[in-house]
Amino acid sequence: MPGFEVFGAEERKQVNDVLQSGVLMRYGFDGMRNGHWKAKQFETAFAQKMQSQHCQLVSSGTSALTVALAAAGVGAGDEVIMPTFTFVASFESIMMLGAVPVLVDIDDTLTLDPKAVEAAITPNTKCVMPVHMCGSMADLKALKAICDKHNLLLLEDACQAIGGTFERKPLGSYGDLGCFSFDFVKTITCGEGGAVITNSKKYAVNADQYQDHGHDHVGNDRGAETHPHLGYNFRISELNAAVGIAQLDKLDRILATQKRNYTIIREVLETVKGVTFRRVPEGGEENYSFLSFFLPSQEEAKKVHKALSEHNVEACFYWYTNNWHYINGWEHLRNLRSLAPLSSEIKNQIQDLNHTDFSKSDAWMGRTVSSLIKIGWTEAEVKQRAEAMKRAIQSVL
Repeated sequence: MPGFEVFGAEERKQVNDVLQSGVLMRYGFDGMRNGHWKAKQFETAFAQKMQSQHCQLVSSGTSALTVALAAAGVGAGDEVIMPTFTFVASFESIMMLGAVPVLVDIDDTLTLDPKAVEAAITPNTKCVMPVHMCGSMADLKALKAICDKHNLLLLEDACQAIGGTFERKPLGSYGDLGCFSFDFVKTITCGEGGAVITNSKKYAVNADQYQDHGHDHVGNDRGAETHPHLGYNFRISELNAAVGIAQLDKLDRILATQKRNYTIIREVLETVKGVTFRRVPEGGEENYSFLSFFLPSQEEAKKVHKALSEHNVEACFYWYTNNWHYINGWEHLRNLRSLAPLSSEIKNQIQDLNHTDFSKSDAWMGRTVSSLIKIGWTEAEVKQRAEAMKRAIQSVL
């Protein structure tokens, strides 16, 4: 991670196909394309890779979440349960539709605590959105049981966990819908882009239409298409999709390299007294893009994070004070600072996030440090990094 580390001739060839045709838009201009339909090609290949019947490419992981929610009928006043540890896109995608994000605690998986999810369900709850942060997953079996019990949608945000599996199913394919990001720092990248996968024909048709102004995409004359319902523009370009085709072909090799590098570092850190690791639910295998571990206390975690930097160990993260990924840094959400007036449903239903008790999440996040796993490291460099991390941690503990 990330895929841009392995950019090469394959990506250039796919992009040049598009540039030579001159058609950068994914729809129309059939006669000029020289047979190149990169978005369609990527969608077919990605659906197959993710063991899903349908894939809809879109412009970003954020738009993937919005499109998926809209495709399933989530809108104004509907509540979507999400974790306190995620990326800001999770609540942005919900609020864009006038729906209401309901933040609940995480557990030692660093993802949704099923008990907290069940306690947060109200008559307005429509969807549970687990976010598979840093390459590993939520307890999907427990969450699916809750969703089945309460007739709720299970939407997997797998934007950071492509290639991980649960019960031998690719992450994103276990729930009703799954979403992915292909932005510049993801395991595979299009530069910008995202995808929605589902086995529901209804959701697939809705997503296809919603992401392109409501176009029905019937026939081969774009000007004659009808609009069954309202939509927006979340289309991916042929250039972005072209990069994705080449990157998808490299995914298995990327994952294998991540697993090798992750394993080398983890085996060294397992020898350090006081270090423990995030729980991977039984039946799950992470994608090994991050190694996340716990220190005995919040104070020691802060010191370890600082010590890692002092030992020249780059790309380690202390999420507890990160502005993008944890509730502590989301002052704009907590205080509902918006350029435009928010819907009455959001204003009336959202939690008072300045006073909600997230101490259970704090207890995990305050002790967590994560190391990015790069795929450009040589085996020797990984071993050197592991030993440097060990020395840094032991200097604190």
